[in-house]
Amino acid sequence: MDADRFARAALSRVAEPCDKEVPGLIDELGAVETLGRLRAGHGTLARFRARLASVDTERDLDIAAKVGARVVVPGDDEWPDRLSEIPVPPYCLWVRGPLDLAETVERSVAIVGSRTATGYGEQVAADLAAGVAQRGWAVVSGAAFGIDGSAHRGALAVDGATVAVLAGGVERPYPSAHATLIARIARDGLVVSEVAPGSAPMKSRFLARNRLIAGMTRGTVVVEADLRSGSRNTVKHAIDAGRHVGAVPGPTTSMTSAGCHQEIRDGRAVLVTSADEVIDLVGDLGDDACEPARGPVRPEDDLPPLDASVLEAVPFRSAITLDAVVRQVAHAPLMVRAALGRLERLGLVTESAGTWRKRPQPRSAKSG
Repeated sequence: MDADRFARAALSRVAEPCDKEVPGLIDELGAVETLGRLRAGHGTLARFRARLASVDTERDLDIAAKVGARVVVPGDDEWPDRLSEIPVPPYCLWVRGPLDLAETVERSVAIVGSRTATGYGEQVAADLAAGVAQRGWAVVSGAAFGIDGSAHRGALAVDGATVAVLAGGVERPYPSAHATLIARIARDGLVVSEVAPGSAPMKSRFLARNRLIAGMTRGTVVVEADLRSGSRNTVKHAIDAGRHVGAVPGPTTSMTSAGCHQEIRDGRAVLVTSADEVIDLVGDLGDDACEPARGPVRPEDDLPPLDASVLEAVPFRSAITLDAVVRQVAHAPLMVRAALGRLERLGLVTESAGTWRKRPQPRSAKSG
């Protein structure tokens, strides 16, 4: 292993992901020299002495190897270029799974939301994830209870690609109740962390993890979030990184969706309700655009005013004479007769023995 990769692996154990000094030192001096500065421990860097005394990078690498994880660093083909654009990039990434990380997240969307999701939210998250996965997009989330887990399961259900970004070590499933789900993702997709194996999933690391979920994807979609939901932190990171943000509406009376509604109201998120709308939001202009939603198209929608008034005058149940129609619409008999002929050709009315009635229309109308 080259010195830069080894140093970055060590830093992922020693320094917290969003440390106030270390990222700047790496930018200025590189990872190897930064690790040397931490070991020297001058000034404010003396705070790392306790961790440095117990750090064993070789052991971390051995643990990673046992679970099939690898260290990915900036400059690798597998490094997602978008992560180099966020305000605080990770020192390195510990990655488990058979897929190529950079290729997988090139066309990806984050689907996040409440841990205490409703049945509605979990169903919507699974449907959105399955829909985008079937269209060749990867689903990125945090493997938490609620929306995250539903999003991963939705993608896996259609054999789609999914990436779980953890707040702890890649060999340490959290929550433990999702051990089977995370193992499945590691087998068929990717499990990613920026902290060394064995690291605990602390609250500060969850907040830091959110910037990776937002940063490596084309955009973030929030499905159910209350006003204090951590997924709104992911929205902030997405906006800071210049990514698209979508939010799924819920019932106006549901506090579980109040955060989504506020994001939409504040103009920070675009309302989305389907996989097509998600891809339209995060995809390539033109190539991934979807048609605006429309109601059913009916033959009578674009009738000229005279024909529309004649159709309205003709009943369904009982037939009506031409003279009766003329009296109702107040137009010349020849004009009314011509309108009835046009309506008959459209299959909207039927004539029998000089009387007219509406023709029943099929219940299923084609959508435009």
